[in-house]
Amino acid sequence: MKIRRVLTVLVVLSLVAGFGWWLGQRRPDLPHLRLGPECLVGDEVGLEREQVANAATVVAVGVRLGMPDRAVVVALATALQESKLRNLPHLGAANDHDSIGLFQQRPSQGWGSVDQISDPRYAAEQFYLALQQVPGWQDMRLTDAAQSVQRSAYPEAYQQWETEAEILATALLGHEPAAVHCRSRGAGPDKDLPDGTAALGIALARDWGEQVRYAPAEPAGLTVSAPDTPSGWRYAHWLVAHADTYGVTRVRFADQEWRAAAGAWNAVDTVLDHVRADMAD
Repeated sequence: MKIRRVLTVLVVLSLVAGFGWWLGQRRPDLPHLRLGPECLVGDEVGLEREQVANAATVVAVGVRLGMPDRAVVVALATALQESKLRNLPHLGAANDHDSIGLFQQRPSQGWGSVDQISDPRYAAEQFYLALQQVPGWQDMRLTDAAQSVQRSAYPEAYQQWETEAEILATALLGHEPAAVHCRSRGAGPDKDLPDGTAALGIALARDWGEQVRYAPAEPAGLTVSAPDTPSGWRYAHWLVAHADTYGVTRVRFADQEWRAAAGAWNAVDTVLDHVRADMAD
């Protein structure tokens, strides 16, 4: 009986090990990790509105600084690892030293003041500027390039986000049309914004810099110039990502239209050579 019990245990252990091996082999076929249910990027990466808005800002800052696409991928993967693309405050006892913000930068290490690092635009800019100072970062593995800036205790952790970061970058850089879908809460613009249209224009200019050209449109909304198709989709996707904050109800570009109520892009008959954002009254 004792021998039979031993044999039974060995069989069970073998089955468990075999199942674990099978799961390991299946891992590449599993769907991409969903971080949130509210937005879908590239039909593969799920994000909450806050996360996709921060991702769009990180991308815009990279474009404004003239950084190559690979730098944008590195920045997004870094922010995914450090904060899951959330603009984190100081977390008290749960905090890693005095780390805050998207990239968990530390005021005590010279990254800037608490107020500065808490601004996603400033934090992203500081990351890109630091990355530029790393010799040969373009030829490094993603995790090595990120680690050269971050000096993390877990230097390999950034690599796990490469696929998600590439999908986000492809969409938000405008290389894939109609690729950012977000459902609206229907709550209207942020009540702290005195004028949604003006605030939206200011945010566009702060993220994209002098390259963006926009003008008020009637009824309430903005038109944004699109010098080429990728630029048009960059701005269109940025507008969708920030729609809830500023009360954007509809975005149109080329032959596609996004409506906040539906949360998805659909083909329309009218073709626009600029981006149009309509806003809540």
